[in-house]
Parts: sequence; C-alpha cells; structure tokens
Amino acid sequence: MGPRRKESGTKRAGAARSSSLINFRTTVNSGSVRRSSAHGDPPPRGTGKRLDLIRPDRKHSPPEVDVESQIFQEIRNRTIRTMCSHKNMPRSIWSLTPLQRKTVLQHILVNDEHRFLYCYVPKVACSNWKRVLKVLSGTLESVDANIKMDHRNDLLFLSSLKPEEIRYRLKHYFKFMFVREPMERLLSAYRNKFGEIESYQKRYGVEIIKRYRKGHAKDASVTGDDVTFAEFVRYLLDEDVERMNEHWMPVYNLCQPCAVSYDFIGSYEHLESDAEFVLQRVGAPADVHFPERQTWYKPVTTETLHYYLCSLPQRLLRELLPKYILDFSLFTYPLPNTTTEHCRH
Repeated sequence: MGPRRKESGTKRAGAARSSSLINFRTTVNSGSVRRSSAHGDPPPRGTGKRLDLIRPDRKHSPPEVDVESQIFQEIRNRTIRTMCSHKNMPRSIWSLTPLQRKTVLQHILVNDEHRFLYCYVPKVACSNWKRVLKVLSGTLESVDANIKMDHRNDLLFLSSLKPEEIRYRLKHYFKFMFVREPMERLLSAYRNKFGEIESYQKRYGVEIIKRYRKGHAKDASVTGDDVTFAEFVRYLLDEDVERMNEHWMPVYNLCQPCAVSYDFIGSYEHLESDAEFVLQRVGAPADVHFPERQTWYKPVTTETLHYYLCSLPQRLLRELLPKYILDFSLFTYPLPNTTTEHCRH
C-alpha cells in the first residue's frame, strides 16, 4: 500500500448531467408522492403531512417526507443542478473514466421486482439497507434476523449486468442514495475500522503507523491497533480519492450524483423518515420496515466530532477538507467550525 499522489477532490472531473435532479422533486414542497407505475407516472401534489402521521397500511397511504427533510431535499436539488451543469462535468456514467464507472456500478444495488436502484455508501446505514434488499428479494426472512451481514451474496449489483440492461434500469427505475455529514462519516469509519476490525488494523493500520510514526518504519511488532486520528488523516492526504477504500472514499466518487440522476437523496440525519418514504415509494410490503439501530451501535456525537477535529493540527484539517469538498457542497453540509476560539470551548 504505497503512498499515492495528493489530489484535491475539487479538481476531480466529476460526473454530471445538467438534468440530474430529481424527478419527484418538482413536487417536493408538497410533501407527498405516490408510487409511480412501471411507466413512471408523474407524482401528484400531496398534503405535506409528517411521516409519523402516516397510517401503517402502505398499500393505501401515499409516501410522504417530513417538512424539514423536504427543505433539505429542495436545497440539495438546486445545488446539484447548478454544480452538475458545469461544462467540465460528464453527462452520464458512460462519459466517466473506466475507474469512475467501475466504482459507481459496483455500488449500485438492483431490485427488479420493485424496480429500484440503491447506491450504497458505507457508514450511512448501508448494512440495514442491504438487509431490506435481501428481504424484498426473498433471501432473508426478516430485517431483524440475528445474522452477520454478508455484503456480497444474495445481492444484485449493477456492475454485473450488460450495458443495455444497465441503461434500461438507469432510465426506468427509481434511484436513491443516502448521505451523511462528511467528517462525521469519516470519524465513524476511523473508530470502527481501526478500533474494532482486526483485518483493517493489519491491512491499513500497520502501514499507516510504519509510514507516519517516527521510528517505526521497520518495527516488526506493529499491530496497527492504535492508529491515531491524525495519522489516519495524514494517510488520507496522500491518497487519490478515486482509489480510496470505500469506507472513507467521498460519497461523490462512490455514487456519482451528477452522472446518475437520483430520484431521492436521503440523509442520515433524517434516516427514519427518509427510509420510510423510500419503502413506500418502491412499494415495499407493509410488514417490511427499516431496521432499528443495533444496541451496540456507538453514534458519533457533536461533542465527539468536535473533540477529534479540534485535536487535529490546523494544517492537516485545512488540507483534509478539500478532499471532501464536493460532499460538503453538493449535499449542503456546512464546513466544520474549527477556529481556535470555537475549539477552546
């Protein structure tokens, strides 16, 4: 795992389509969208009720998005439309580089019965979404089944289909993805992979410590289980964003929201209501729900994120943020406040 050239995420020739916003969004302020037919019937205006008021019978109640989520959706749509209309942005997945196209196709999951595509993003509830997909395809009995998640088997990836099959599904299927505050997602990946997963400690942790910790370049006793956040960030700064591990690769590179015209971009911050909207939108059976977070799950709190970011040398943080600038800007997340005065508190 040798060092790679530095590359700012802002210089990457992303992928875009100027029309890339979001079909249901023309009525997003109304708050309600009914399931479209196989031919893509346009959604009518709705009532603007919150999701927690929806009847449990999905078959007879229209999917809705809560008001706060609607606002974020509309802002996000306008932002993506504007940024993706720039002439240096590719217009479809076919105008991406081979590496870019391979990445996005390997992260888009397919459900043919309910005619939807889901671009999974690690550390944004993707394990639970994969459970839902397996239940919908009949390979898992319940989303609450007490089993270890297999992230490859019993799942259909867009990359496994022929070009004409890919084109058809991109044109006709409902497409969605979920996003999360970039630094929160990054910290979640760091704490999970280097604090709990031995395979990541051996594969990445050992190399990071040998590369960035003084006097350890040839230390055979390094186990990789004590990588500091600053060391992890230094490693990220030397990585090409297009070749990063998927757990810390920018969401933009994973899902190419300009090249793929997503119908819905949900957020981790509104996970429960946005997930319920998607389940209703794709026509999932009423007994299929989005799984609750596991009891062992350790959330990244505002205080925790503040502590880790403020503990970084300012130079590292100034170089790190541009790597994820497209995630901040496209998905309308404010840059973190790490001024000296703010960090003092």
